[in-house]
Amino acid sequence: MKHWIEAARLRTLPLSVSGIIVGSMYALRPTEDIETPTDVFSWRIFALAMLTTLGLQILSNFANDYGDGMKGTDNADRVGPQRAIQSGVISPAAMKRAIILTSGLTLISAMLLIYFAFSDTNIGYSIFFLVLGILAIASAIRYTVGNTAYGYRGFGDLFVFVFFGLVSTLGVNFLYSKEVELLLILPATAIGLLSVGVLNLNNMRDEASDKKSNKNTIVVKIGGAKAKKYHYFLIVSAMISVLIFAVLSEYRLDQYLFVLAYIPLTKHLITVSKNQEPRALDPELKKLALSTFALSILLALCMVSLIQDVIVNLLFGGR
Repeated sequence: MKHWIEAARLRTLPLSVSGIIVGSMYALRPTEDIETPTDVFSWRIFALAMLTTLGLQILSNFANDYGDGMKGTDNADRVGPQRAIQSGVISPAAMKRAIILTSGLTLISAMLLIYFAFSDTNIGYSIFFLVLGILAIASAIRYTVGNTAYGYRGFGDLFVFVFFGLVSTLGVNFLYSKEVELLLILPATAIGLLSVGVLNLNNMRDEASDKKSNKNTIVVKIGGAKAKKYHYFLIVSAMISVLIFAVLSEYRLDQYLFVLAYIPLTKHLITVSKNQEPRALDPELKKLALSTFALSILLALCMVSLIQDVIVNLLFGGR
């Protein structure tokens, strides 16, 4: 059980649900009268969306372990935690069975989510999201598995941006509201960019070993120096996107407390700028992932105006 938990890579799970949290809380935000939340939010949809997303992330981690392990990419040159197949604690056959099982459970969760979101009143939407769910499962597996794995051709960044950012945030909100919230594109973009930042860090760390294994990530293609500039663009653009979202949403001053998450993000950028040894970037993966999760929590609280209530309770005892 210990080895399976390690293979699931728990430290990646908070990042995977960041978009779900933001998209869900946007559905719970107060309406124009500032007092009454929108009536489209559902805790059942929220729970199933979280479960489905976690299933997809764990599936992706299992498939990544299997794909890189079978291709020999996870080897003695690799930096970071030793993977399950690489170390031999889980056999390729067992991991393959786990991938099949996780795919099935995730699909069941996705189908339940679609059913409770649309029931039998929106067949077109149901079919669309079912296809989207199947594509998400297939994409999670094909990232490193197979001869045409897109992670080995530099398309991993695009996959992460689309599914972790746009699909996660906008998709879950659509399940509640049945409409596309255009303003939500800004935080969805921010979460997508920060998630790509985590992947870019991973690829910067593994540049040397990936190059030897013919894993042509964007970092391998453009080189470490340009990858740093690319990283700055990802993080800074994400921070600006959220600020623009807050301005356009006409947030009050107390609703800007999400900028607290900019402190660790800024420190992270400074650390990356000073880094001369890619192997030393490994601790930054967890820091950036948790900073993204913290930003999503703070932004979600700002959306539902809970920050103001918390401050009032702390300062005035609920008066």
